[in-house]
Amino acid sequence: MDIKQLLINNRIKNEILSTNKKDFFVDKITDLEKIKWSKYKMIDSHLHIVNFKQETEWLKKLLYYMDKSNIEKWVIFGMPVRKMWSETERISPDYYLDDDTSCYYDSFTDWIVAEEYNSLTKEEQKRFYPLICWFNPMDINAIRHIENMFKFYPWVFCWIGEILLRHDDLTFMTQWEPPRINNKAMYPIFEFACEYDLPILVHNNISSPGVSDHPKYLYELESILRDFPKAKIVFAHCWASRRINSPYYKKMIERLLSEYPALHIDYSWVVFDEIIMKNEETIKEWIELTEKFSDRILLWSDILWDWFHKIGYINNRFDIFLDMLTPKTRENLCIKNAEKLYSKKKNTVENNKKRIFPSLNTIEL
Repeated sequence: MDIKQLLINNRIKNEILSTNKKDFFVDKITDLEKIKWSKYKMIDSHLHIVNFKQETEWLKKLLYYMDKSNIEKWVIFGMPVRKMWSETERISPDYYLDDDTSCYYDSFTDWIVAEEYNSLTKEEQKRFYPLICWFNPMDINAIRHIENMFKFYPWVFCWIGEILLRHDDLTFMTQWEPPRINNKAMYPIFEFACEYDLPILVHNNISSPGVSDHPKYLYELESILRDFPKAKIVFAHCWASRRINSPYYKKMIERLLSEYPALHIDYSWVVFDEIIMKNEETIKEWIELTEKFSDRILLWSDILWDWFHKIGYINNRFDIFLDMLTPKTRENLCIKNAEKLYSKKKNTVENNKKRIFPSLNTIEL
């Protein structure tokens, strides 16, 4: 083993594998000057600006945290579902796991995102890419909501996501039948995304909690990838979630990226902490995969509004992994891949909005 690899291995042991993640993230940061943010400037490709109660600290405040945390731009959206406060609960739940009451779809979330975006100056707006996320993905009429959002806010929304489908306990707690990616209601949405070349961000677990001996829902994912080979689908967390795993995870991801050239993935949340950074062997495997598919991988924090103050610590944990990559690959993950997917798409929609919605010909935007 050469000296460089030995130093990397020692750094992994000392700084990552020995970290108590719970203690690392629990304390609320009050002094932003002491935050150890990522040393790499990045576009964070995933942020819910509201929580499960549709509350927010507003984008003006988020800009402050972005400047302190070395985040150049942010891909933002609301929360498709709202947590119900039952009469049997004395305290209003903040998170979907706070009690056993259900969640339901709430269209108000896209309006919050649109109006917050509109409240910014033109220069401030350039730092955000807002996505449409509210609709019931099991409702064939869901495409109408997406069309309406593009119609009434064409200068705001140019992308779709995060669509919450199979999602550990949230699947069982969301009203109506369990949402899944290959339901026929999703087909018009993928057709719309393909027609206007829009990236679409999807959360759909590879398996179910308690089933870790095989990728139970892989066939659902591949049926969509085969039916929509040109769709620029970004699969959140590489299909991982709490208590979600399957054998040969890295090999599965590598095969899918090889077979479906429009597919994109991201390293965030549990896939990074519990699968990629699990040990020295997994880190080495995922470094190799990252170098091989460096133009189709994104990084993001995946936080809710009430974690804005922790963004520095959350993104700082990527640094050791990023340090091991070649400069070109690192730049792709931090900046270029997000720019390629999102910045050009706004121009695409702006140029095509009269074709998408002829009635807009009489509206000055």
